[in-house]
Amino acid sequence: MRAEGQAHIDQIKQALDLLRRFLDWDRALRRLDELNARVEDPTLWNNPKAAQAVMQERRRLDEGVSATRAIEREMSELIELTDMAEAEGDDAMADESVASLAALAERAERDKVQALLAGEADANDSYIEVNSGAGGTESQDWASMLSRMYQRWGERHGYKVELIDYHAGEQAGIKSATLLLKGANAYGWAKTESGVHRLVRISPYDSAARRHTSFASVWVYPVVDDDIDIVVEDKDLRIDTYRASGSGGQHVNTTDSAVRITHIPTGVVVACQNERSQHKNKATAMKMLKARLYERELAIREAAAADVEAGKTDIGWGHQIRSYVLQPYQLVKDLRTGVTSTAPSDVLDGALDPFMAAALSQRVTGESVVVEDVD
Repeated sequence: MRAEGQAHIDQIKQALDLLRRFLDWDRALRRLDELNARVEDPTLWNNPKAAQAVMQERRRLDEGVSATRAIEREMSELIELTDMAEAEGDDAMADESVASLAALAERAERDKVQALLAGEADANDSYIEVNSGAGGTESQDWASMLSRMYQRWGERHGYKVELIDYHAGEQAGIKSATLLLKGANAYGWAKTESGVHRLVRISPYDSAARRHTSFASVWVYPVVDDDIDIVVEDKDLRIDTYRASGSGGQHVNTTDSAVRITHIPTGVVVACQNERSQHKNKATAMKMLKARLYERELAIREAAAADVEAGKTDIGWGHQIRSYVLQPYQLVKDLRTGVTSTAPSDVLDGALDPFMAAALSQRVTGESVVVEDVD
């Protein structure tokens, strides 16, 4: 087998291994048999809601199992065809087989990522909240760069991107901003971006041209579907109104139309100022609050499933996930997965999919990568 062909086979096998682990293969096959038996039961539709749930679960499992088996079958056939062509010295057929292996490897990667986007809220729209860290103008400028990065990433995916909340920095950049990304699997893709992002560069605000390190935090949480019931009691809320600080015209900036809601039991705070109506801003802020509380519950569940205390899922300034170095060299390095890019300008322009896909894969495999710190 040619080295190129073997590399494609290794890539396909890695994708298949992750797909099997994600599906929990043996359990998935047993469960699929059970669901097929239930579908044949004529009394299933006596309860339409339960029947819909059964059909959806069956479809999801059947699609995953069928896709995995199809890739395995095609890989086996292509390996056999490639070996035969090389044994017979048929270079043209061997080249065609290797090209087919390359195409299958790409398909396996797509199927792998698609399978990883099957979480409870992965299909939902997503909020992305960016907050600057300590450091004044430097960190506020960095937070603005991150906010633009996610806007550009959303646009690359064809998502509709809305600026829900915005607080300008004192001299430049932003103190905080909240984006709403609307589109298929927006939350599933973006959810691994929560954490602290670090920038290293020669500061454009330092007359001595010294190198500065800046921090900003990102929090990603899903838009809650109408059929997901999140109970929020009025006694647990503190609601404040204030004048909007962002762009939007004279009316926005001269009335107390912006709304901030604090959920007292959890300390969760959300804000909205993109509408001129205080009533509309309050309604949007309540949706954001329910989304944050729902995301918090998902994080606690995930931590419990991994046998980790829930506190470790909180985002704090010690939870750095990625470093972006612009000087003295060019490098973006994910501190969880080891994925790197030597083109920070592309990453900051929204080229985030390789980082997101690797982090999604790591959630399934449970394998952590120890990466040395980036200075």
